[in-house]
Amino acid sequence: MTGVTDLRRRLERIKGRAGHIDNHIKVLHRQIRAKERDEKASEEALVIIQTVAQKTQQQLEFHLSDIVSTSMEAIFPEPYSLAVEFNVSRGRVETQMFFERGGNKVLPLDASGGGAVDVAALSLRFSCYAIQSPRRRPLMILDEPLKWLKGADLPEKGAQMIREISKRMGIQIIMNSHDPDLIEAADRVIEVKLVRGRSEVNWRDV
Repeated sequence: MTGVTDLRRRLERIKGRAGHIDNHIKVLHRQIRAKERDEKASEEALVIIQTVAQKTQQQLEFHLSDIVSTSMEAIFPEPYSLAVEFNVSRGRVETQMFFERGGNKVLPLDASGGGAVDVAALSLRFSCYAIQSPRRRPLMILDEPLKWLKGADLPEKGAQMIREISKRMGIQIIMNSHDPDLIEAADRVIEVKLVRGRSEVNWRDV
């Protein structure tokens, strides 16, 4: 009888372990199904994020390219247009900008003449201001913004561009410049001269 009792006890212990293992397997199955649902939801969320990111990039590319290219066309007889490319590298989105003309792309600093880079850089500043949310104060401070824009009537056209953008976007521009064309395009001019070792300040409305 003792042997039978021992066998029954061992059988009960084995049944208990089997029940515990069975419960553990059920828990693991539930966890697996939950992880599969999470994985599917993550994949769907990733698709949504990628779609939104792509549309945002397309809109941003259009916005930047449009404003910069329009500014170029307003100043140069044979203008560059701006091309913006987004690339994923090492898990991060990187932006590369090119000047494009006649189907050829060049890096901005490789373009002939520094004036094109000045115009593009200034236009990008206006573009970035336009897409800010919330907007900052409508004020922009510029230091010699078009100093490399030389030749013929290009500085005058650059001055007209700044004045027109200021009016359309409602931005007050405070600008430091030695260029007569930019100075004469201002609404008010503050002139600082060194006279006998002292700064003399005069201002006038244009």
